[in-house]
Amino acid sequence: MSVSQSYTLRGQLTRLDATTRITLAVLALASGVYTYLGVRDLLDGSATAVFLGAIVYSSAVSVAIYAFWTYLMRFMPHVRQPSGRRMLYLAMALGSAMIIAMSSWLNASALAGSAALEQHLSVTTEAYQEKLNEAHESALAAQSLLPDIQLAAQRFQGLAQEEARSGALTGTSGSGTVVQLLRQMAGQLTGLQSEIESSRQTAQTIFDEGGARLAAMRQLVTSQGPVSDRANAFAEEAVQLSGLITALQQTSVAPAVKRAADDLGRSFIAPVADGSDPALRVRQSEVVGRVEEAVRAQSVQLSQAADEILQRPAVEPFRFTPLSAPEAVIRYAGDFLPSWAGAISIDLLPAVLIFILCIVQDVIRREDGEEMEIGDMSAADLMRAIRIQKRLQASEAGTAFVAETDQGDVVRPDPERTSKTPAAADPESRDIVQRNDPDGPTPFPKTVSR
Repeated sequence: MSVSQSYTLRGQLTRLDATTRITLAVLALASGVYTYLGVRDLLDGSATAVFLGAIVYSSAVSVAIYAFWTYLMRFMPHVRQPSGRRMLYLAMALGSAMIIAMSSWLNASALAGSAALEQHLSVTTEAYQEKLNEAHESALAAQSLLPDIQLAAQRFQGLAQEEARSGALTGTSGSGTVVQLLRQMAGQLTGLQSEIESSRQTAQTIFDEGGARLAAMRQLVTSQGPVSDRANAFAEEAVQLSGLITALQQTSVAPAVKRAADDLGRSFIAPVADGSDPALRVRQSEVVGRVEEAVRAQSVQLSQAADEILQRPAVEPFRFTPLSAPEAVIRYAGDFLPSWAGAISIDLLPAVLIFILCIVQDVIRREDGEEMEIGDMSAADLMRAIRIQKRLQASEAGTAFVAETDQGDVVRPDPERTSKTPAAADPESRDIVQRNDPDGPTPFPKTVSR
């Protein structure tokens, strides 16, 4: 890069100074506006207090951002020492973290607050859907016992009919002790079956009502209008749905099946054989014993199946928690990364400009070398330095010096004074740059007459 190209870079930096100032001001103002929109949702009180508080906070943020980046932009490109540059980088990192803490998250809230609240409502709806399904499955878990109960009831009923018709168990037909016992067991199991079936209908009715509540909640999530009003209506629907989930859990008949199964085995009372002859009474007693064993086995089986259902974890009630827009943006930050990136970029974009200025200044210094210090001198400073150099050279050579003033006038020394000066008379005094000579005439005119 030639000197003229370095000069061009310096000129471009000068021309861009106004643009840089305007850019910083616009970015600081934009950040302040979005900060106002975000902090307004966090303040509570009267409308006037909220407005003044948000205005003061957003103004302070705008001024802080503008001053912070202006300081760094003025100082950092001109600091050469590595230690000083590292300290400025540390200050930039610390200030950037503070800006993100006091402004960027509020900017993200203003950009994506409504969408984050809708996301919260949507996630809550899905959570309620899962809870409703779990409660419904728990309520219907006892329905899995229904086939076993039906088969046992049919088996006892079938044996009772066979015994009454042909005496399949005792060898004697008719309605005796065995038939009555078998019909009694079949009636108990049939009653338990009816209870399970009725609970299924109740659970289905509650589940359908819960589905209607969920549909209303989804409608609130996707509908138009202020999200705060929709959130209030959503909360009312959530309360109603929580009650339905609790009621649905209470419709489970697994505890009733457990109690009925235990009672079926423990409360079995063997009837007295009522046969007309001793041989028939013996056969009746044997059949009653076998029926008792079958009833106890059926009781143990149903009790174990009911225990498995009761060991399932209970459905924990879900509670809807209303959130403000900033809280929703923070909780669901992963779903709104573009909004976060835009909010942070508004505040930290000047850092890129500072890096550009540092690179350009380093290039200029590297190409100009030591001449860079002279390049900042004005024309008057340069002419003054040349005159001082000529005076020093003339005093060292012991010769007269013809001076030229800043206005271009030539001042010549008086020959008589020159001849009387020690520098001309004594060669050893040539090293003296200036010496008072009161006897010699002065070359300067008097300005005041006495």
